[in-house]
This record gives sequence, structure tokens and C-alpha cells, in this order.
Amino acid sequence: MQSSIESLGEPRFLSPLRHGHSERFKDDTHRILYDDTLAATQTAFRNGEMPLSFEVAGPREKIFFDPPKVTAAIVTCGGLCPGLNDIVRGIVNELYNHYGTTRIYGIRYGYEGLVPRLGHVPLTLRPESVSTIHTFGGTILGSSRGPHDVGEMVDHLEELGVDILFLIGGDGTLRGGAAINAELRRRGLPKSVIGIPKTIDNDIMFIDKSFGFETAFAEAVKAVSAVHVEARGAVNGIGLVKLMGRHSGFIACFATLAAQHVDFCLIPEVPFELEGSRGLLEALRHHIGQRKQAVIVVAEGAGQDLMQVSDEKDASGNPRFGDIGLFLKEKITDFFSGRRMEINLKYVDPSYIIRSVPASPQDNVYCTRLAQAAVHAGMSGRTNMLVGRWHGSFVHIPFDLVTHGRRRIDPNSDLWLSVLETTRQPARMREA
Repeated sequence: MQSSIESLGEPRFLSPLRHGHSERFKDDTHRILYDDTLAATQTAFRNGEMPLSFEVAGPREKIFFDPPKVTAAIVTCGGLCPGLNDIVRGIVNELYNHYGTTRIYGIRYGYEGLVPRLGHVPLTLRPESVSTIHTFGGTILGSSRGPHDVGEMVDHLEELGVDILFLIGGDGTLRGGAAINAELRRRGLPKSVIGIPKTIDNDIMFIDKSFGFETAFAEAVKAVSAVHVEARGAVNGIGLVKLMGRHSGFIACFATLAAQHVDFCLIPEVPFELEGSRGLLEALRHHIGQRKQAVIVVAEGAGQDLMQVSDEKDASGNPRFGDIGLFLKEKITDFFSGRRMEINLKYVDPSYIIRSVPASPQDNVYCTRLAQAAVHAGMSGRTNMLVGRWHGSFVHIPFDLVTHGRRRIDPNSDLWLSVLETTRQPARMREA
């Protein structure tokens, strides 16, 4: 079984990269297995099936668009994340310097910028205008959350003459990209929609690692180290850090492993209780009694079942979560106060600081390679897809494969076992 990538038609033009790049050209035979274990491959062949595989990203010898005549547009949507400017810079440089595409628009403030009545005029992007943007955080294009009328957005793409639209955003943005692509196909317009998945939580399906993730957890470690110092310097000191992770606890887990100071790591995938002999509060009391200090890292989506959470949604349609950090701070303080036990609790939420920093050098390289792969895909006439890295290789993945779920931590995985071994916290903090 092969994941099918939608194409605008037969490629008609020789790639301008053919001089010096001939050995790098990819074709439809270059593929990466979804499940590269021997057992999965043997099972598929035993059943007379081809294992699921993804098309390898990279330049094609023949392309769909005539590069000098192409108009491209870039849009960044959703929350900020380290590496957004790096992606924008990478796309502009690849288009301009290697394909000779000079008409490149930067759409302002997310999907809002594709609705003219909202008044956001696109930027004209050139290599010189993006040459240093990777040195600071955020996005020079601005961003916003929430959907807009697909018909209006496609109308504006037609007005601008855009041939390739590059979307940088999370699952909501990618769903929007799929809707734009469907409207383009309904109108019979040969325009490509290519996604670069953005999620600081590292929770996009079929992606090894999201861009900006390494920068994010490296910054998170600084906050964890700071509260560890505070906890160590006080009588019965407790450091509490809330990190990003609405549905997936990857940042919390990696920050825990990297910091080596964490005693309790709480993530959305592993439920816990506060009260009772096996609950978090008793485990914390026992730990303080022995060690005289403790550090707790909690992902923002953990423990939502313990709070009274409203049914409100944000502009992107996501549920508004309760603040688990402030909730735990109050509960821990009340618990020890009721037992006449002195504690010194310091609470830190570094989320917006982490989101706004520039990408690390390693993330910078990753962003550049993602951007280059996205441009190659768009020029080849592929559409309704994103680029990502799977098993160490850059691949093409259809939108519909990644928008129906989230990548989450398996409580039985080696990663969570490593966290338990590092923190030495109870494997279960709830009654059986």
C-alpha cells in the first residue's frame, strides 16, 4: 500500500536544478516504509500486501510549473514557534536563487491575510529582505488563529495570481489547506497547496520531529533548572513548572530527561489522582520527607479531568483548558498547610518565553531542509500534502493522513520508561 500524493498533472518542464543536481533527483520509486520493523514487513508480504510507504521528498528532473512564470505565497498560522522565520527564509531563498522564481508574496497575519476586506496587504519577499530574519523569533509575516471563508481565500489567490501556496501551521491550518485545495480542484485551477507542519507540542502524526521542538525543550530545561535551584535553596522547597503540551507530553518528557532534576513528570497521556494513598499529593509528601525538596514538571493538558473545565473553545476551535499549573500550586499549598508542614513553592510558566525565541542551530538546519523540500514538491505539481521527516528521511504525506489524530506518548514506550527511571516517580499515581 502506498500513500497517494495528489498531482496537478504531467510535468512538462525540465528542472533548472538539473545542472549539478542530476544525481539528487528523486522519482516515484524512491519510498520510505511507514513501519520499518521486520515483523510488520513480513506480515504484509505474508498477506500478499505491499507495506505502507511514503514518497521521498526532493527535487524532480521534470516539473509541472515553469519557474520564472510562477507566483508563490507563504502564510504562517496559529501560535508562535521557534523556526517560523527560518522556514520563510528557506522557501524564499530556494525559490529565488535556485528556481528563478521572483514573485513571492508573504501573506500577513495568517489566513486573515487571504481575506482582502480585513485589510492586510501582502509583503513582497526577496532574499535580501529575509537575509537576517532567522536571527530573531516569531514570524515577520504575523499570524492569527481561526478559519475563514474558503471561497474568499481562493478568490484572493486568483487575484494575486498565486500558483503555489505554502502553509506553515498545525493541524487546523492543514485542514484549512485541504479545504482550499478542494475549492481549487472544484474550480479547475492548477494551483498547488503545500504544508510545512508546525506544532511546538511535536504532536503531528507521521512526523519524527516538528521544527522548533528541540529549541523549545532546550529553553524549557532552563526553567526547570531555575526552579531546581530555588527548591534546593529553601526548606522543603518545591519547584513547579508548567510546559506546553495540550494533548501530548513530549516537551515535558524531554525537558525532564535533559534537566535530570525532575522528581515528578505529569503528562496528558498518563492520568493521575491528587488524593488518596497512591495520589500525587501523598507521593510528594513522602518525597519531601525523604529528600527535603522536589521539582514537578506538568504539561498544560495534564490533569484536566481533575478540574472543572468549561466547554468554551478558542479561535482555532480547540477546547479552552483549565490552568493545571495554578490548580496544582493551590492544591499542593492547601495540602501541606492542612498538615502543618512548611513548604516553599515556586511556580513558573515559561510558555510564551519559549515560543518566542529564535531557533537553535540544529533547528535552523532542519527548517532549511524542510523549506527546500516544500519548494521541490510545489514545483513538481504535487498538492494537498505536507513535507516532514520520517525515519530520518524527508517525505511527502497527504493532508488527510495527518489531520485525523495526534501523535502521543505511549505509556508503555521506552520514552516513558526512561522518564520513570529518571524521576523515580511511582509508575501509577492513582488507585488500580
